[in-house]
Amino acid sequence: MICVIADLRIRAGSQDEFFTAARAMLAATRAEPGCIRYDLEQNIEDPEHLTFVEEWETRDALAAHFQTPHMAEWRTASEPHLVDRNVKILHVGDVEVL
Repeated sequence: MICVIADLRIRAGSQDEFFTAARAMLAATRAEPGCIRYDLEQNIEDPEHLTFVEEWETRDALAAHFQTPHMAEWRTASEPHLVDRNVKILHVGDVEVL
């Protein structure tokens, strides 16, 4: 399994436009082969701090995701709202479910 944690900071006041653009991308991504989980979380204490939490079956599935038309559209739509971005890809060897 591959996990992605993408921390974003968006411009103050841009949440509505950002979330509108994100909804279409989220729906399309969740339908992709190999996508286990794809969520966008908002920090309740800092509403401009958002985190994508993703789980993918394989690194190849994640690579294919980056090449989809809806991701190209998303990059264009989200760019004006982004202040900062930090993306980590985690290669998970073992998962313990509590």
